[in-house]
Amino acid sequence: MKKSLFGYGKTTKALAKKFGGFDIYDDNFKESKQDEFGNTLLPVSEFDEKLSELEIPSPGFPKEHPLILRAKNLQSEYDFFYDAMPKSVWISGTNGKTTTTQMTQHLLAKIGSQMGANVGVPLAELDTYAKLWILETSSFTLHYTHTAKPEIYALLPITADHISWHGSFEAYAKDKLSVLRRMNESDVAILPELYANADTKAHIISYKDAEDLAQKLGIDTKQIHFKPPFLLDAIMALSIEKILLDTTNYELLNSFIMEKNKLEEFYDELGRLWVNDTKATNEDALIQALKRYKDKKIHLIIGGDDKGVDLSGVFEFMRDFDIELYAIGISSDKMMAYAKNHHLKAYKCEFLEKAVSEISKKLKLDEVALLSPACASLDQFSSYAQRGEVFKESVKALK
Repeated sequence: MKKSLFGYGKTTKALAKKFGGFDIYDDNFKESKQDEFGNTLLPVSEFDEKLSELEIPSPGFPKEHPLILRAKNLQSEYDFFYDAMPKSVWISGTNGKTTTTQMTQHLLAKIGSQMGANVGVPLAELDTYAKLWILETSSFTLHYTHTAKPEIYALLPITADHISWHGSFEAYAKDKLSVLRRMNESDVAILPELYANADTKAHIISYKDAEDLAQKLGIDTKQIHFKPPFLLDAIMALSIEKILLDTTNYELLNSFIMEKNKLEEFYDELGRLWVNDTKATNEDALIQALKRYKDKKIHLIIGGDDKGVDLSGVFEFMRDFDIELYAIGISSDKMMAYAKNHHLKAYKCEFLEKAVSEISKKLKLDEVALLSPACASLDQFSSYAQRGEVFKESVKALK
């Protein structure tokens, strides 16, 4: 019997390199060949479910793909490593999970923790003898996970995202909550108040907001230097530390350096404020950015791949702001239609460089130019990070 991998992405490549002997199926493979690690790369048409004892997909592999529909022994990389996995903390939610995961690792590295999964390090590259795994966990991975579970599940708020992949918000939320049914009495789930009565044996700590969670865990927010929207991430990381170690190291937390591409402020040669929030790929992330600059006039760059999400709610939210919009990407026409329906001033730019140029003609010293697109980047860029770099380079190039 054969072991199969679906898709040749970072996760499956790491598995193939570590263990070898897999049959790997990908839509880009047109003929059978071997890789340097003893794996066979095969066209999708050659998959035979009767000869496969195990199938592991890349996390974002389409759930309606013929390979998924034919698979009989489907599991995630989490399931594959579960027997060898040390104690683990899984961190999920719509926004902030990367920052929360990084902050948690920053606090717990001293006890020998390792960080991985959606944050960029596949499980195959983590040490199974580490004291703790801290895993940023996507809805895609949770969809394909059927047996694995963590000792602590930290769930940030859930808002609409990846609807074109999951099919509906309800299906997206269901995948986010699916792990709770596998947790037991000795486990802890930190959940938004909406899910306080979730079906689980785990001990639930529910929260209304950042201040509520801090109060329940005895965390002094006055000692935390991070402000919204990063305050909840910081409190969640401290909550995990307190549950595991019964300590709250504020000084260590405050030494954490935020990664690029999240409300990254910089100034042009005229001293005008520009903000690179390219990682804001959904409406809730955009809303948090707007709240941060509510006292300024905002020139907002919005658009890209909207992932099938109805963004009318965030356009309604923007009606209370002094704001002008600059639409880019494949969804430019949609963004213009939203703006028209909500009586917001908008300009169709299509390309990021043009949006920067148009904003520069109007931007004043007491205003802000904000790239917080509420959409994914792959319609025009290789990643959200590349979109951020193009944004910063375009501002730098202004005359």
